[in-house]
Amino acid sequence: MFSSINVQEHKPLRELVYEELRKLIMTGQIKPGTRMMEIELAERMGVSRTPVREAIRQLEKDNLVTIEPRRGAYVSDISPKDIDDMLLVREQLEGLATCLAAENMSDEEIEELIKTKEAYEKAYEKGTMQDLIEIDTRFHSIISNSCGNEYLISILHELQDQVLRFRYIYFKSIKRAAHVIEDHANILDSIVSRSGDDAERYASDHIRKLRAAIRDDEAFFRDGEQ
Repeated sequence: MFSSINVQEHKPLRELVYEELRKLIMTGQIKPGTRMMEIELAERMGVSRTPVREAIRQLEKDNLVTIEPRRGAYVSDISPKDIDDMLLVREQLEGLATCLAAENMSDEEIEELIKTKEAYEKAYEKGTMQDLIEIDTRFHSIISNSCGNEYLISILHELQDQVLRFRYIYFKSIKRAAHVIEDHANILDSIVSRSGDDAERYASDHIRKLRAAIRDDEAFFRDGEQ
């Protein structure tokens, strides 16, 4: 699971340690509730305790680690309610962002969105889960980053880590990726036609369906447990 840090990279050691730990948490390789033991992590990563301590503090700022007085640092839990709350916020904010993107997106950005939609479909056919996660993230990022509202972009960016953790849970089953193809197509078509109202409706419906599917699937969170 752990890999030794490549000190030859032109980045501060604390940043390299942070990036490695963040990746392991996001992908579920370090499970929620796991205690982040500085000495053990330092030994396994081949570094001193100082960059590990600094990385853990940064992860706390990202809400990926919880530091409790006299108890230490633990990987933050992500519960069914956490997921539902996060999706509710996405439903509202991404609906608005998609509406604005339909009005503001450049032709070049639309072309990039088309290519991303097609890449998702190819990844689904191959069943490559990592690619599905990365491409789905890119699809939604293109839209939010082109909405033209810097405040909204900033808020959505702050949600990014929790959304990505959700994606790693959600896409553990390839079956769950199927309906996304149709949803992406509807969102894209509404953006191409510059219909802000349709774009907002399709984007909100996309997230709303995710919330409903998770609430109705008792096995979802059990299957996704890290």
